[in-house]
Amino acid sequence: MHPRSGACRGGGGGTACVVVVTPAGLACPSQVPAGSRRAPLWIRTRFQGLLFSLGCRIQRHCGKVLFLGLLAFGALALGLRVAIIETDLERLWVEVGSQVSQELLYTKEKLGEEAAYTSQMLIQTARQEGKNVLTPEALGLHLQAALKASKVQVSLYGKSWDLNKICYKSGVPLIENGMIERMIEKLFPCVILTPLDCFWEGAKLQGGSAYLPGRPDIQWTNLDPKQLLEELGPFASLEGFRELLDKAQVGQAYVGRPCLDPDDLQCPPTAPNHHSRQAPNVPQELNGGCHGFSHKFMHWQEELLLGGVARDPHGQLLRAEALQSTFLLMSPRQLYEHFRGDYQTHDIGWSEEQAGKVLQAWQRRFVQVSMAQDRTGALRPLLSFCSDSLCLQLAQEALPENASQQIHAFSSATLDDILHAFSEVSAARVVGGYLLMLAYACVTMLRWDCAQSQGAVGLAGVLLVALAVASGLGLCALLGITFNAATTQVLPFLALGIGVDDIFLLAHAFTKAPAGTPLQERLGECMQRTGASVALTSINNMVAFFMAALVPIPALRAFSLQAAIVVGCNFAAVVLVFPAILGLDLRRRHCQRLDVLCCFSSPCSARVIQILPQEAGDRTVPVGIAHLTTTVRAFTHCEASSQHVVTILPPQAHLVPPSSDPLASEIFSPGGSTRDLLGRAEGLRQKAACKPLPCARWNLAHFARYQFAPLLLQSYTKALVLLFFGALLGLSLYGATLVQDGLALTDMVPRGTKEHAFLSAQLRYFSLYEVALVTQGGFDYAHSQRALFDLHQRFSSLKAVLPPPTPQAPRTWLHYYRNWLQGIQAAFDQDWASGRITRHSYRNGSEDGALAYKLLIQTGNAQEPVDFSQLTSRKLVDKEGLIPPELFYVGLTVWVSSDPLGLAASQANFYPPPPEWLHDRYDTTGENLRIPPAQPLEFAQFPFLLHGLQKTSDFLEAIAGARTACAEAGQAGVRAYPSGAPFLFWEQYLGLRRCLLLAACALLVCTFLVCALLLLNPWVAVLIVLVLVMMAVELFGAMGFLGIKLSAIPVVILVASIGIGVEFTVHVALGFLTCQGSRNVRAARALEYTFAPVTDGAVSTLLGLLMLAGSTFDFIVRYFFVVLTVLTLLGLLHGLVLLPVLLSVLGPLPEVIHMYRESPQILSPAAPGGSLRWGMSPSLPQSFARVTTSMTVAFHPPPLPGAYVHPASNEPTWPPAATPGVNDSDNPGSGEPCSVT
Repeated sequence: MHPRSGACRGGGGGTACVVVVTPAGLACPSQVPAGSRRAPLWIRTRFQGLLFSLGCRIQRHCGKVLFLGLLAFGALALGLRVAIIETDLERLWVEVGSQVSQELLYTKEKLGEEAAYTSQMLIQTARQEGKNVLTPEALGLHLQAALKASKVQVSLYGKSWDLNKICYKSGVPLIENGMIERMIEKLFPCVILTPLDCFWEGAKLQGGSAYLPGRPDIQWTNLDPKQLLEELGPFASLEGFRELLDKAQVGQAYVGRPCLDPDDLQCPPTAPNHHSRQAPNVPQELNGGCHGFSHKFMHWQEELLLGGVARDPHGQLLRAEALQSTFLLMSPRQLYEHFRGDYQTHDIGWSEEQAGKVLQAWQRRFVQVSMAQDRTGALRPLLSFCSDSLCLQLAQEALPENASQQIHAFSSATLDDILHAFSEVSAARVVGGYLLMLAYACVTMLRWDCAQSQGAVGLAGVLLVALAVASGLGLCALLGITFNAATTQVLPFLALGIGVDDIFLLAHAFTKAPAGTPLQERLGECMQRTGASVALTSINNMVAFFMAALVPIPALRAFSLQAAIVVGCNFAAVVLVFPAILGLDLRRRHCQRLDVLCCFSSPCSARVIQILPQEAGDRTVPVGIAHLTTTVRAFTHCEASSQHVVTILPPQAHLVPPSSDPLASEIFSPGGSTRDLLGRAEGLRQKAACKPLPCARWNLAHFARYQFAPLLLQSYTKALVLLFFGALLGLSLYGATLVQDGLALTDMVPRGTKEHAFLSAQLRYFSLYEVALVTQGGFDYAHSQRALFDLHQRFSSLKAVLPPPTPQAPRTWLHYYRNWLQGIQAAFDQDWASGRITRHSYRNGSEDGALAYKLLIQTGNAQEPVDFSQLTSRKLVDKEGLIPPELFYVGLTVWVSSDPLGLAASQANFYPPPPEWLHDRYDTTGENLRIPPAQPLEFAQFPFLLHGLQKTSDFLEAIAGARTACAEAGQAGVRAYPSGAPFLFWEQYLGLRRCLLLAACALLVCTFLVCALLLLNPWVAVLIVLVLVMMAVELFGAMGFLGIKLSAIPVVILVASIGIGVEFTVHVALGFLTCQGSRNVRAARALEYTFAPVTDGAVSTLLGLLMLAGSTFDFIVRYFFVVLTVLTLLGLLHGLVLLPVLLSVLGPLPEVIHMYRESPQILSPAAPGGSLRWGMSPSLPQSFARVTTSMTVAFHPPPLPGAYVHPASNEPTWPPAATPGVNDSDNPGSGEPCSVT
């Protein structure tokens, strides 16, 4: 009988309902739905019927389908041309829709996209760990490195750019005297935070110079501002400039500081140790930090300059292990504005983009030159990037080989370069990974039997998956989903490994088609048996990655969406295009062509030769299993009274000797499967002379059948498996407690590089972060001064906030503003008391006194802006230290215009910026008395430094404290929020675990629903979800033991592991569900037919991941390769070991039960020796049909440990007179119509 003919065709997964020999006058179908499982079987039958139709249609038009499929996928792959790779850290890692993202958006709306400056850093440490660097020699080496870096020049757009042109200069004053203004512009120093500023040598880093007749070039190494003003006093009015320098406490600038090397010929005579020629006490000079050229506004705290410090019991500095110098550069916008309209750039079409390229070029050269200071292999990076004479000269002048110090350099451009390199696609690794996969697929599918070999199918399948991955990524690019490092470094390999799994499953099932399947329906059979599994795994994977997109990190959300789309493209390719490849290969096999080399004929073929019926005679059937293949005339007759089909067979049969298979007594017991993925033995096939070698007969299915399943399904083995996985789960729960939150930048930089060395040193010695407390608009600053001071006090009291060097030091713009008002108020009081300022004149007073005069008469009323009666009746700052509200915005305009150094030191960043106003003490028209008030502020900030932040818990504690301070200020009416790197990149950890739990729970619910819907068995879906939960927990625990921290990336992998785990479980579960027999039998059969494809899929996934192990980024290796490899191994263990055991113990009843009966009416009494004879029916029915059938008859099978044996004694023997009649009241089917098969 044909496998799909008869009344029960399809029953669930392609099962054929055959007619089994029964007593005369009685026959019954061999398979009937069990209990309430009719509806699931019907639904699955309908679904598999659609898959069968799809497969048959594809086979009929395989060439067209293949051509159109490749055309469609190729067109989508062209979308990669418009792919955009995102490397901006803020756009990649700031949570979408979070409070931080809204605050960042507000900041950018007010200030623009860029920060006020960018930092380039040098860190010096001793080669011998823990050695003191506070010595003149160590500082001399630091000077040498910093000096070479500060002298860097780059040529771009036909211009030369040095540090003095592009550095950030804080608060350049506006001077009315043109000559002095030009000299100040050339001399004004760059902001360089360095320990060298404690000494005269700090002046060597400043590159500005000016020229005055009769004097040598004026530089900071020889500039004494006091002496210069005295020399210029007779020639120009410099009273305002002198007051500015006095208020800034410039003094003698650098020439009044000690020299590191008193023997230096340029050491000025004004240096304290010039005459003594004694080296300075370095720890004493650096104790408490250093100052720039302004003692008041440029104080570099000790924590910014020294790392690894040690102090004596009195708090005095003794030693340090690291030195740090920081060079500040302008932002691209500032550089563009600075040179816009300048004669130096008028001929090059100066733009902001060009300014950015100039800064990047200088930064890269800065790092290269600084790296050349270290001779431990550091000359190679310099020479590889530089080819001009400058680089060669700098390399030749590098530190000596026996130097005791090492230099680490870093810049924002270096970080950008790392991110770009991190995001680039490694063509070599991609090609290597795909070639490795091609080789594996080809080798595993090659067979000695040329007609059964599928090497070409394996090659074509891997190439098809590669095209599907490219098309999926191209579709993502067309949809506007930006790419990032995870997309380029991981997704091609992960998608390849997942996609090839289904290729192996389809190819394996295609070779296991039931015997006798018509050639034109082979693909339909294959799709019918495997389509449900492929659909289930692909849908779960897509749902998993879509659920992972709930993680609100842009980089990981994009990765998850791209992975889901790529899985969808893989699914379409496997279901629609790969069957066409199988159809073409079927034609090749039918034409007896060689595999791979299909142009040549095969020397051997595998053709099924029909065996003619032979007389059994008195042949003895051994005790065991006899597989009967026969072609007979089967006469059928339906009795309406009994509704039984009588099938009578003539005595022609061919008996097959029993198999030595230890599982044969159960696996091949009479019955079938509702899903032919588990198929039956294909019967006897006569081969040509070409015979495989004995070693080639072994395969994974053979191992699963003869060794693995019998051992696994032993009772004691089950107990050991459950005990092992219980212990593993407990150990994983402990490991989960070891998982820490966080992702350090050092994890993302290749180990062994200079960048990694710098970041490691910075994290160890200089864990400082610049943050700001931003106050927004929406409240009245003038009437909220007390609340602003309280907010600053709350924030300053946080544990992580670095305290000021002295309690009196101002820290916010409001402090600077108030102190400045108090200073000019004091000058006014003195001038008023001495009579230099009167009610009607201020011209004889000081500059500060005149400014105070103009402010005191302001009313804040646009109609009557001034009132002279207020000169003595009010103060600029009241007794409570608050500024009068009506004076607040007018005074703000004056302060911003008159105190540029104080404004720059405060880092206020006002928006909208106060209007420019120039004080003219000689104005006689009175117009200078009308001061335009500043607009109400919408943005201002208080700067802070956070220190001691080493662990993620430290960051979270600081973030929580800052948020609490802002919330308390909000109750007082002040709208404020913290800003800075800790809040951008670490605040996500406050809700990361909650996000993980939410996404995992949502995915588990979706997985249960999808499995329950497609498997139509909620209990099996529960078991699958249980295994997936165990996998996720064990993966999480493994992360704890491997030292992998929890960040957004492991969260995505943990969520995706639930979907990927379905690949390892659903095939076994579906195979078990659709088999017949006891739980052990079904578990064994499921293992036999799924062990090979599941194992091949796991190996293919590991091969796809193997290329990640060769990445130069340790981050890729640890966070992707290691984690995904552990996930794959866990999936293999749980899918092929734990799940079969659970199913054999807790699995549901079979969907289809097997029913058969024996009667001596058909089988003659046993002949001596146990021979089998066919009995002849006394009469023949009216109709007959010729059928071909394959059946297995069990004769006292040997029991398999743990297996269920159908006892023959449970079946009653019916004598000829016992045939049920029409009036039999016990007949369960009485009254129903009879169908003939």
